[in-house]
Amino acid sequence: MSISASSIATSLGIGSGVDMTGIAEQLAVAQFAGRNERLTLKAETLERRISLAGSIRSSFSTFASALGDRLRSGDIAPLPSITNTSVAAVSSPVGSVGKGSYSLEVTKLASNQVLRGPTYASASDTVGAGTLTIRFGETTNAAFTEDTGHAALSIDIAAGATLSSVASAINAKNAGLNAYVAQTSSGAQLVIKGAEGLQNGFTIEAVEDGANPGLSALAWQPGGDPARLIKTSADAEYTLDGIARTSTSNKIDSVAPGLSLNLTGTNVGNPATITFANPSSAISSVMQDITGALNEIVSELRGAIDPMTGDLARDSGARALRRELSALGSKVIMPNAPDGAPRTLTELGLAIERDGSFRFDTATLTEAMNRDPSAVAAMFTTGINGIYSTIDRMARSTSTSSDPGSLAGSVARYQSQSQQVNRELEKLADQQEALRATMVARFAKADSQVSASKSTLSFLQSQIDIWNAQRN
Repeated sequence: MSISASSIATSLGIGSGVDMTGIAEQLAVAQFAGRNERLTLKAETLERRISLAGSIRSSFSTFASALGDRLRSGDIAPLPSITNTSVAAVSSPVGSVGKGSYSLEVTKLASNQVLRGPTYASASDTVGAGTLTIRFGETTNAAFTEDTGHAALSIDIAAGATLSSVASAINAKNAGLNAYVAQTSSGAQLVIKGAEGLQNGFTIEAVEDGANPGLSALAWQPGGDPARLIKTSADAEYTLDGIARTSTSNKIDSVAPGLSLNLTGTNVGNPATITFANPSSAISSVMQDITGALNEIVSELRGAIDPMTGDLARDSGARALRRELSALGSKVIMPNAPDGAPRTLTELGLAIERDGSFRFDTATLTEAMNRDPSAVAAMFTTGINGIYSTIDRMARSTSTSSDPGSLAGSVARYQSQSQQVNRELEKLADQQEALRATMVARFAKADSQVSASKSTLSFLQSQIDIWNAQRN
């Protein structure tokens, strides 16, 4: 720790006897006190604004995220159920709503072709070289009708290729085929499985390299070894509400409004019934939660923009959000809804009070549910329209820092201003320290001069005293 010359002089009781260092520090502080106070107050205000705007923005984003999770959980939409779960698994596509009931009878499941190759001693046995060509279409042991719209698959097999490398080469084509080597009690066999659907059967042709024969053993055509065709491909066949239909896959998306199927069994002569649950109580619960969440945000926002005490009283982002919330009830959130169907949150019972808070009217929601339950349920999906998409867009808007009119834009602006204030405070501190050091140096010099003067006066006084003594 450094000790100034004036401090030493003061400590020793010499010099002027005045604490020159303390005076210098006090004068330097006083010189910059006004500016320091103003900048410190501004920094504190900016920090409060950053915290408050960030808190409101975070609350809205959390609300939107929680609402999306709730809707995706599936307890809001009228989910389908089936009386015979062994026949099919039923579900609703995202963003769609089903209603009514359906009759389902499955007569055949979609299947995929399974073909096995000849037996080898092991998976590492070489198979020759050349080219394998796989053609797709309707295939049985008796006949093959090629699907000319499905391009044939050509696979080059290099010299030294093993049974395992052939399987890998087939899979690498990503053509809907799955090949692997099965190790049986008889030896290793190449197994090739196609995709579901009648037209996804296949045959295999081989063109051998004369110098590396043997690849033709993997070829297969109808009329060849019937034992190698383990299973043939087929389309699913079913009736929905008595109307016969087919599908290349057992997984059938959007077979009817709000309904997807995954066929798992047959029920010839014993149709199963599919119905949709009534989501009234779940929707009422969600509306109550939405109202509560909005009121929490409105309450925080109201205090923030209070013209007398609010730190965000003049903030453009906070005021923009307040205007958006005030218009939320009447905002059309289902622009493509048919005539007569609800389009706004007001029609679901969300009312706004004079102070800007929200109120939920259960009677209005009940009336809308009784009139058109599927249209109401359609508003509670995670599609491009509806309650969630509206709230989510608002949340994203408040979080767009590039928009100066958003809360995030306000936070970015206040942070920039705060950094500038901090730089000014640092600059002021440097100036204050420089002034203090200069004044300490000057006061030390003055103190030295005072000390010299006091020594001279002391000497003169002693001489006078001697002279007076001699005269007496």
